[in-house]
Amino acid sequence: MNDLEEMPEDWQRALVLMAHPDDPEYGAGAAVAEWTAQGKEVAYTLASKGEAGIEGMPPAESAHVRAEEQQRACSHVGVDNLRFLDYPDGRIEEGLQLRRDLAREIRRSKPQLVITLNHHETWGPGAWNSADHRAVGRSVLDAAADASNGWIFEELSDEGFAPWDGVQWVAVLSMRPTHYLEVSGESLERAVSSLAEHKRYLEALSPGPVREQAQRQVEMVTGGPGAKHHRVGFELYSF
Repeated sequence: MNDLEEMPEDWQRALVLMAHPDDPEYGAGAAVAEWTAQGKEVAYTLASKGEAGIEGMPPAESAHVRAEEQQRACSHVGVDNLRFLDYPDGRIEEGLQLRRDLAREIRRSKPQLVITLNHHETWGPGAWNSADHRAVGRSVLDAAADASNGWIFEELSDEGFAPWDGVQWVAVLSMRPTHYLEVSGESLERAVSSLAEHKRYLEALSPGPVREQAQRQVEMVTGGPGAKHHRVGFELYSF
């Protein structure tokens, strides 16, 4: 990441808009921990409760488990504002309804920075991205503009959500970063603890110890275990 620019820091409020529980923890957790330690405000809104994410667990039970895991995950990185939009896990469709609901969340939180997950078709050669990630990520980029236009979703103003033109950037966690945020060892540890709260989900993914899985993931997205500087990369769009 030596050729990347540093992430802008002249903002106070950020909103994480992603598809599922655990999405923020698979990459953004260390950055969120770093920002909240600086006194910045970060809120999370997730499109679904991830009810289709645990093999062998009925969706209704999984939704409850995963929502609770996400709440605990938030507590480790200084986030106390968590909302779910209750879209169906695995069947989120890009379109006007999703754009409107995301624009509403942006107007509600009034962020200067919006953070979302990879909206590209792949994570790299041979690694197809999920339909939910693509739909939510693309819709977030559209909704960041929609939130400022009072004539696109007039009903939002009728609901009491006035247009918000304060979004300056959308930061995307992708394999094509343009900017980076350097994070401390303490922020890394908080990110590991946050991801490790997704215990039932991680246990279903792999038989390995949950804490070790979380440690490997956080290290992988911040430069590796032997990195001199740990950094989180973002693909940054200006608005």
